[in-house]
Amino acid sequence: MTATASHLDGKVALITGAGAGIGRATALALAGRGVRVICAGRTEASLRKVADACGSTAHVLTLDVGDPASVAGLLDRLPEGLRAIDILVNNAGHDSGGRQRFDAGRIEDWASIIDTNVTGMMRVCHAILPGMVQRGGGHVVNLGSVSAFRSYPGGSAYTTSKAAVHMFCEGLRQDYRDSDIRITEILPGLTRTDFAAARVGGDPAKGKAYYDAAPMTLDPDDIARGILYALDQPPHCTISQLVITPTREP
Repeated sequence: MTATASHLDGKVALITGAGAGIGRATALALAGRGVRVICAGRTEASLRKVADACGSTAHVLTLDVGDPASVAGLLDRLPEGLRAIDILVNNAGHDSGGRQRFDAGRIEDWASIIDTNVTGMMRVCHAILPGMVQRGGGHVVNLGSVSAFRSYPGGSAYTTSKAAVHMFCEGLRQDYRDSDIRITEILPGLTRTDFAAARVGGDPAKGKAYYDAAPMTLDPDDIARGILYALDQPPHCTISQLVITPTREP
């Protein structure tokens, strides 16, 4: 089978953290290929803007991956026609309070990073995968990071979370190796989003300065194209891992 423009047409995709950055770019890219996109995240106003840009088939789902009750009831809060999710893109994550020496940071921040980036991803997968098993197929795309393989000063919690994501993907791949469920891990390098600003309390000037100090950065559209590439493959082909870095890597 050769992937064509109709390969994704009509499929249903749930994207967490869809209100900005990589999540927003991914939602727009998939909507452009005829995918019915569920824009999920915590801030309804941001999600609404993305859904409006995606078109009339897009749907907004207020979802906090760090809240077990919010995740447990997510399918029940979707229209019946959108509950059979073909594609799950786990993009929600943060590094709030990061880039500090471990003892200088707040343990609440470190725990929140793990709870969102790892436990939250596992919660969403646990909510969606049973349906994929029942239907005999699906595609899970988890956003990791090159930080899974190399740490840096002030990155103890964040790099731990991304190393855990990497092994979680490896474990899922083994669990579903005898099925038609595909597991893809996307590992971006430095990507210019609002991530850095959120790390320092939402200061856009500090976020911009952080990215400007790098020799080169990626854009969210670069990562969205990588996700689309993985999703575009025929059913017998899985892109297990895709590392995307700036050419002049910092």
